[in-house]
Amino acid sequence: MKLTFLGATQNVTGSRYLLETNEVKLLIDCGLYQEREYRGRNWEPFPVPPDSLDTVVLTHAHLDHCGLLPKLVREGFTGKIHCTEVTSEIARIVLLDSARLQEEDAEFKKKRHKRENRKGKYPEKPLYTVEDAEAVFSHFSESVYEKPVQVTKGIRVQFHDAGHILGSSMVEFVLNENGKERTLVFSGDVGRWDRPILEDPTLIEKADYITVESTYGDRLHKDTKDVDDKLVEIIDQTCKNGGNIVIPSFAIERAQELLYQLNQLVNAKRIPNLLVFLDSPMAVSVTKVFEAHPELFDEGMTEIVNKNLSPFNFSKLKLVRSKNESKAINYLKGTAIIIAGSGMCTGGRIKHHLVNNIAREESTILFVGYQAVGTLGRQILDGEKQVRILGANYPVKARIEKINGFSAHADRNELFRWLSGFKTKPKQLFVTHGEFKTAQYFARSVEEKMGWKTFVPSYKDETALD
Repeated sequence: MKLTFLGATQNVTGSRYLLETNEVKLLIDCGLYQEREYRGRNWEPFPVPPDSLDTVVLTHAHLDHCGLLPKLVREGFTGKIHCTEVTSEIARIVLLDSARLQEEDAEFKKKRHKRENRKGKYPEKPLYTVEDAEAVFSHFSESVYEKPVQVTKGIRVQFHDAGHILGSSMVEFVLNENGKERTLVFSGDVGRWDRPILEDPTLIEKADYITVESTYGDRLHKDTKDVDDKLVEIIDQTCKNGGNIVIPSFAIERAQELLYQLNQLVNAKRIPNLLVFLDSPMAVSVTKVFEAHPELFDEGMTEIVNKNLSPFNFSKLKLVRSKNESKAINYLKGTAIIIAGSGMCTGGRIKHHLVNNIAREESTILFVGYQAVGTLGRQILDGEKQVRILGANYPVKARIEKINGFSAHADRNELFRWLSGFKTKPKQLFVTHGEFKTAQYFARSVEEKMGWKTFVPSYKDETALD
């Protein structure tokens, strides 16, 4: 048995792991690289021929975990993609949106490079097309939480609720080979306890090997009350200044949690009842999936929905789908809250809202999610005085703020809380999905606190599972 790390190694995107036995090859996740430093890997041939893979197991529908599936299928993969029902529903939305952006960006770059008489770093064609994305859908095989399923010869998996986004999973593998049984657990992205909408992460009691994410493995999130107070202060001050609150947001979970939080603050009369634009066709579609699956809500959210106080349809909320509706936002007077993707400002409508607000001293750009190294969002957050957006340079004059408490990723203590659920010491813990220093810090912390053997893999590292 062998595990090869093909992504999310000492960085936070491109999640992809190859698990091999003597008879079977399968991938856990097949994610897109979003960080500028690693984006070229998206264009490289897969390290393993896609037609040699028996199956794929998908932890959840974020782009950095599922975003290369269209390329995988186009290049020869014919097997099943095992995941939860909601993950398959959201992945369809995510992949179509990504494909459209790939096509639009390729056309935009082609025109710009022709105008500037130069060639870009990457091919002037989409990484994959809408047709490629649609070809993935027939491969999905849906499972439910806590019910084991045989995915291929000698390998059984069980999905556990990760509490990260709707439908997200930790995946438990039981491998049988030559009379030997091994249990592997892949954390996917670990969620948080006592957060709105979703159930808490599931604790798992036993594993021989564990692969755990470490996005926030070196820090703690702020208390929810601090988050509310900061949000109230930012909105109130921006209202007084007469600007807009522009929030780059991931379309899945973050956008819905923002709507929840804003609705709660309005109902408590802590903030003005402003127009709130959810300007993301993908986020609008994902919100509809949330509404269709109340069985996955936690007790608090269920109570709110039963009282007809859903945060997904309050009076001042405007769900924006068309480009014309999006453009019309720029002509409104007064203050509005604009939530748009992508969450790291790497594409999508958020770039247009940044163009219209980043040079306005009265506006606020509010980050509520992780900004990977090399992304536009990270450049703005790191204090760059001028940034390049859609081919032009803009001075950064808007107020720049960040609230960490919205993260759907577990912080250091919450990761330890999850690991503490294991009743026996694993043979080894693999620490992935974290920037180099963060992953190293968390690995050392686990060794010191729990006495576990840890390893922070590099790209394409292989390890035998004895």
